[in-house]
Amino acid sequence: MRGDAVCPRCNRSLRPPSAWEASWVCPVHGPVPPLHPFVQPSPELVRWLAARTHLPVWLPWPLPHGWVITGVGHVGSEVEGVRATVVACSGPNPLGGAGELILVAEEMGVGLGARYAGIAGPDPGEAFGHGTPVAKVQADGRPTSLWLAGAPSDRAVYAGEAAASWLWLVFFPETAGALVVEPIELADVRALGHEVDLLPYGALTPRLRTT
Repeated sequence: MRGDAVCPRCNRSLRPPSAWEASWVCPVHGPVPPLHPFVQPSPELVRWLAARTHLPVWLPWPLPHGWVITGVGHVGSEVEGVRATVVACSGPNPLGGAGELILVAEEMGVGLGARYAGIAGPDPGEAFGHGTPVAKVQADGRPTSLWLAGAPSDRAVYAGEAAASWLWLVFFPETAGALVVEPIELADVRALGHEVDLLPYGALTPRLRTT
């Protein structure tokens, strides 16, 4: 699977470490931590990631009615450890049709959240932290302010800071962002325990690999 890792910033294939190069290398962004291949989400996968990361693995809690988990993944290497986590979920759009949400927790400079946001990365833009926040969530019980990040018209992107890392919420389509009108509570999957086995899991979304 080593050769399947891609750049978290641009989704290009990476050159794996070798005797001459200690890092994974992107042809555009140079040395980067690898984004590993996505597989069908399952309780076993969630527990595996939760046991290995110092970063939160964020999930709306409880999940909105009718929503299911459609992807779980991470950026990092055995040497550096986990540098970013991502969870995707999907369900009914409150304004009609289907909606998707991608949640990213990442260290500064990784660029995974910015890629899903469709903005020049690797971190939130200049508008972040200026003016009045447009929304708030409860992240592991702590009030967390969110700012809009400039993004393509097909999505709504909110960015904040939680647990000493970037927090991204990327909604598809843009109207699905109406979910933040009512404050969303985010739980760190690492603290859920046996409840991980009871979460609803759906088919792997292609959006994690193609956006």
